[in-house]
Amino acid sequence: MPRPLIYVAAILLALTVVPMACIVKNWYSPVKAATRIQIVPDMDDQPRFKAQTANPFFADGRAMRPWPAGTVPRGMLREDGRLYRAIEPDSTFTTAFPLPVTESLLSRGRERFDIYCATCHGLGGAGDGVTHRRAEALQQGTWTPPTDLASETVVGRSSGHLYQTITNGLRTMPAYGHQIPPEDRWAIVAYVRALQRARNATLDDVPEANRRQLR
Repeated sequence: MPRPLIYVAAILLALTVVPMACIVKNWYSPVKAATRIQIVPDMDDQPRFKAQTANPFFADGRAMRPWPAGTVPRGMLREDGRLYRAIEPDSTFTTAFPLPVTESLLSRGRERFDIYCATCHGLGGAGDGVTHRRAEALQQGTWTPPTDLASETVVGRSSGHLYQTITNGLRTMPAYGHQIPPEDRWAIVAYVRALQRARNATLDDVPEANRRQLR
């Protein structure tokens, strides 16, 4: 082979290594603040509107478009009516728990109850929370006392009714559906049932091995 061709082949072979060397260099180099080289910048720099800005193109003048009616986030279809809406197929309040009532569920319910409910209803659910006591002390005449959760009225309500009360509020009680996830709402309902049972318990409800501790 003529010597000039050997030189050309060697140069071409060397050039084929350059792209791979550049890739390896960039792969192991520390991240730099400088913008990378943009050969086709169309997808990086394009006209766009920032959030909460105006856009005269639309009739309402908003750049941020509202979700179409019926839009559901991925994985959030929530087809289980008992779990998410506390209703049966016939649209009545469910009377059963859609989650297993376990010790961990009750513990979670107590924790959430103490955070969201006890300020008004009290730690024992008797309606004597610190907010109520403060309002009573002010004597402004505009305060509606919280309901005793162990009262006959509340005890007689279905579990779905209690869940819906937490979700949507009732009379002067605000809605907590935007703050408390569905599973935690059911945990609170389970704990309220435990408070009701404790307030109306008899000695026969206590295991025989533990009855001596109460005497």
